[in-house]
Formats: sequence, C-alpha cells, structure tokens
Amino acid sequence: MRDLVRRVEAATPKDRDRAVDALRAFAILGVVCGHWLVTALVADSGTLRGASPLRYMPALTPVSWVFQTLAVFFLVGGLVGARGYASARARGESYGRWLRTRTARLFRPVVVVLAVWAVAAGVMLASGVDEGTVRTLGKLVWSPLWFLLVFAVLTAATPLVARLHPLWPLAVVLHVDVFRLGLDGPAWTGWINVAAGWLVPYCLGAAWARGGLRDRRTGWALLAGGAAAAAGLVLFAGYPASMVGVPGGELSNLDPPSLAAVAFGLAQCGGALLLLGPLRRLLARPAVWTAVALTNLSAMTIFLWHQTAMITATCAVLFLAGPVPGLHTVPDGSGWVLARPAWLPVFAAVLLVCRAAFGAYERSGAGRSAVVRAGSPARPSAPHRV
Repeated sequence: MRDLVRRVEAATPKDRDRAVDALRAFAILGVVCGHWLVTALVADSGTLRGASPLRYMPALTPVSWVFQTLAVFFLVGGLVGARGYASARARGESYGRWLRTRTARLFRPVVVVLAVWAVAAGVMLASGVDEGTVRTLGKLVWSPLWFLLVFAVLTAATPLVARLHPLWPLAVVLHVDVFRLGLDGPAWTGWINVAAGWLVPYCLGAAWARGGLRDRRTGWALLAGGAAAAAGLVLFAGYPASMVGVPGGELSNLDPPSLAAVAFGLAQCGGALLLLGPLRRLLARPAVWTAVALTNLSAMTIFLWHQTAMITATCAVLFLAGPVPGLHTVPDGSGWVLARPAWLPVFAAVLLVCRAAFGAYERSGAGRSAVVRAGSPARPSAPHRV
C-alpha cells in the first residue's frame, strides 16, 4: 500500500488541482450511497418489488439533501469540459476528435453493463423468475443512466454553452415551472428542464474555467441564496422537501428537475466552492489523495455497477437465508433504518468485485498512465484557484 501511495504521488502533476478530483469523487459516491440508503427491494410472495423509506418515513427526507449530489458533478463537468475544449483548440484538435475522446470513456462501460443485464434478464425469464421482479431489477440498473445521456449532450454542446451565463437556463427553468405547475400547462413541458436544469451548474463550471467564481463571497452567495430559495419554494410554493423522487408522490423534484432542485443545486455548488481550500490542504496528504485518485479512476464503473452490487447481495442473501431485516423487509420503521447501514459494507464488497471484473472497460484505450489519469478527466495546465 505504501508503494502504491508513493507511485500515485509521484505520477501526479504538481499543478493538478486535487480538490476538483475530490469534488467529482464526492458527487459519484453521494449518488451511490444515496441509492443504497433510499432504495429497498421487498420480498413479497416470491417476487421482489421496489420501495423507498422516504415514502413511509418522511422524517428521513434530510437524507436526500446530503446524498443528491448531481449538481456538483455537473459543476465539475462544466469546468473540465470548458478547459478541455479550450486546450484542444489550442492544440489544433478538431471538435469531432475532442468529443470522441471525451465520450469514449463515458459510453464504453455503458455498453458492457447493458449487455450483461440483457443476458441476465433473458436467463431470469427463461428460468421462470417473475416478470415483475425482472422489470424491477432492470429499472434499478438502467434508470440512473439518464444522467449520463444528459451529461453527454451538455458535453457535446460545450462550444455553444461555455460562455452562457447560468441565469439564462435558470430563467428557462423558472418559466417552465410557472407554466406547467402554476398555470396547469402540459406536463411534457417539464422535460425542457432536464437540459435547462443541469445546464445551470454546468454553466457555473464553465464560468469557473474562464476564471470566474474566484471570490469566496460568490460561494457564500450561492450557498445562502440557493438554500433560501429552495427552502422558500418548499415552504410556500408546494414543492416537495425531498430532493429525490419518492414513489407515490404527486410531484418529483428530480424527474424532471424542478426549480427547487435547481436552487438546491446552486447551494451545493456554493458549498463546493467554499470547500476547495480545506480540500486542497487535506489532499496534500498522499494517502488521502491516493484514495481520491483511485475512486476517480473507476468513477464510471462504480456508478454503473453500484445497483448491480446491491441487487446481487440482496438476491444472494434471500436465496441462502430468506428475508432479513433491512434488506428484504418493508422500509417502514426504525428497525429497517437501524439494520440498513449494516448492509452497506456488503454492497461495497460486491461492488469491488464488479470493479475488478469490469473496470478494464472504463480504462481501456487510454494512452496515458492509469495513475496519471486518476482524477478529473482533463489535466489542467495551471492550478485552479477560487
């Protein structure tokens, strides 16, 4: 382990902003842990059905505030995308080649997970597994993939949106919500917010790449303003308090993104900017940086296979021991809440196996050292300062 730490430290460029990599790792792990905590597979008469503790225990809603971290991911994506495109232009690289390079690592492992689950679904159906169970399991795997498609679209549009002020997409989100919720407009108009909503933090990241967001007052303004706006929308405008979708709820803040979710995302971006200084000091420690670097190296594998890890552990225990608390029971009481965290290390262990089996598909085809690549996708030419 000490040798690994030394090699990672030696391979890391001196001008690399490690805090950016830490924010990306935090965003991915937040989504993973959030799914593991608020997703339950209930064994019911020979079938498995999905359930959420947020539906039965609204007091757990603050969990969604901690683990819904997608805005931070799009903030870092906008920073890295804008800087990467500017660097590619300076080298004389074509837009097409830049885009292929950016998206190859994104979609290569997606093809693998979809192929594996296509085979798994066919085997389960042929073996007599209930169709509803197969549908439930498949939805857990493919439903998070929507965000990768949105991220790919925003990446492709980087030359167009790199200088777009975040207030413009924020205004679109505001008008769409007023129309669809306040004026009872068609529900389909909400899907405009899928692009506009995540374009807000992406444009913030692009502004960061241009040298903006340097003043800590900007971070505090985003944090305080976004939190106040989100709280006001929840308390006085009827938006749900949960920042993730809750089965059975009349309105979701995430499907599609609502004005409340975008405001909450602005608060998260402000908090992320304020944490840069402490993170840089913490990541000067080689051991801590190694953990962040290795997480980033397998970020896509972790994201794509984390639900498979949970499903595998859940089904294996059900087959061997029958229904157990916190894993197969209805998430409607304190017993489930106390038992669930004990299963997270089991999910993590299975995820490590998935990483060992499928991580190579994320890293294949890269021309640089794997250790050097660990971290944010683009290597900056100068330190990022706020």
